[in-house]
Amino acid sequence: MFTKQDLKQNLKEMGIKPHDTLLVHSSMKSIGEVDGGADTVLDALMEYLSEGLLILPTHTWYSMSEYHSVYDPRLEPACVGILPNLFMKRKGVLRSLHPTHSVAVYGVDSEAFIEGEENRTTPCPPGGCYDRLKERKGKILLIGVGHERNTFIHCVEEHLNVPDRLTSEPTYFKIVMSDGKIKPSFMHRHDNSVTDHISENYTKLEQAFYDRKAAVKASFGSAACILCDAQAIYEVTKDVLSHQINCLIELQTIPKEWWLTTKEHT
Repeated sequence: MFTKQDLKQNLKEMGIKPHDTLLVHSSMKSIGEVDGGADTVLDALMEYLSEGLLILPTHTWYSMSEYHSVYDPRLEPACVGILPNLFMKRKGVLRSLHPTHSVAVYGVDSEAFIEGEENRTTPCPPGGCYDRLKERKGKILLIGVGHERNTFIHCVEEHLNVPDRLTSEPTYFKIVMSDGKIKPSFMHRHDNSVTDHISENYTKLEQAFYDRKAAVKASFGSAACILCDAQAIYEVTKDVLSHQINCLIELQTIPKEWWLTTKEHT
């Protein structure tokens, strides 16, 4: 049975600082038995990052469609687990207005971090929330999940204009604003001609991230974790894709020399 103090100690041992910007993707089940359950996990994260910014994805891509097109951030449940759904309802937590890839935030600069998400036209564009992780020298903690859940890599692919990643035509959504008014949104969604699950291929970069010190193994309760540096993840992914822009889909394995020696240095 893990306590709140145990979990805070885990965060400290990882090298996370109370002033950090931290995005958490999570599997509550992987953490094991916690005294107080999911609420204690959130307490530990929110209290530990007392001087920083805590971010959890509250994505709705699974439920939102042309047939379910109204996104109300106060009502629409997240499709990414129990912790995000509890977190976004907590006092002081704000939720962004992106109709498919929203995040919930708590702490320093939380309002500025999610500003303008109602104007995005793709899931993880330059200038959006995920891109701001890099600007803030943010960290990404994968609790009991792998890089197949590392949404930031979608952001890197958008930066690099990787082909065959988005629908050619946007979906029309309606965003319920804070004043109750409806804002139209035209959103290009994730799409690929080969696979329905683009992000499943991101695990091919796992060793590259370890070798380049962009990610390290850690633990949180019973969960095996990966702690990532957003800027470093961007750089490694960029270097690998510089050899073959769509290699994550087209190749079964990535040649090791692609991340140890970048194209421009060969």
